[in-house]
Amino acid sequence: MPVDPGFLPVDPLVADLLARCDFPPAGTAVTCALSGGPDSSAMAALAVAAGLTITAVHVDHGLRARSSDDADTAQSIAASLGISCRVVRVELSDGPNLEARARSARRAAIGPAALTGHTADDQAETVLLALFRGSGATGLAGIRHGPTKPIIRLRRTDTHRLCKQLGLPIVHDESNDNPRFRRNRVRHELLPLADQIFDRDVSVLIERAANLLRDDDVLLEELADTVDPTDAVAIAAAPLPLARRALRRWLTNDGYPPSAATLERVLSVARGEAVACDLAGGRRVHRSAQRLWLSH
Repeated sequence: MPVDPGFLPVDPLVADLLARCDFPPAGTAVTCALSGGPDSSAMAALAVAAGLTITAVHVDHGLRARSSDDADTAQSIAASLGISCRVVRVELSDGPNLEARARSARRAAIGPAALTGHTADDQAETVLLALFRGSGATGLAGIRHGPTKPIIRLRRTDTHRLCKQLGLPIVHDESNDNPRFRRNRVRHELLPLADQIFDRDVSVLIERAANLLRDDDVLLEELADTVDPTDAVAIAAAPLPLARRALRRWLTNDGYPPSAATLERVLSVARGEAVACDLAGGRRVHRSAQRLWLSH
């Protein structure tokens, strides 16, 4: 039975969840990523309740035999919510970095301004993955809050509960259970174990830590804006956290920041300890006339 969007805001559960969301003002036209899973489906339902004008986009990666069924389910969910749904099919092959490649393809298909159904549980997983990569404050700040992450403060239990209450036929993606992917092991093994060890819901604590680090990260980024990354003297004299951040912003290529080891090599050039150093992708930094120069 189709959900009547006009009655959604009256529902106590919907009202409670909306109070914890960050949707734009009613009447705003938005694109919603709709996988058909509980998180994106709940987000779409809440966006309807918030009075937004919604176009849903489902991305079919074609990696599973029943992926076309998922597309059908997503369109059925959209129809029940009274919104349109566009299906975009992308060509991906199995292999290394599959998660990253699928994420890039999905982002290209839906566009950078699309709303995605990331929750506080996704945040906890992201922070832990960053921690075990050896990330600094920027990585440990996790997923940035903002207009494209309207349900980031909700939990998966919230989205499942809403979908069940609304009778939405959600998709179960078997790849989310595959231990081949580290995020799944963090989700199904590491976080439950941490809950047991500390005898509480550690995702709440991880989110709190990420929020604190995010505030620190924003301040450091503002301070790093005052440092010219091409001024070797200024880089060498700046506090190390600011020098690293200024250089990272300057040297980030196609969205990929330089490694910590690369930054240390460039800092050596700025200090006059080396004449030049090579970067990934055939790039090179050298020092001349007290300035740093980037060449390809």
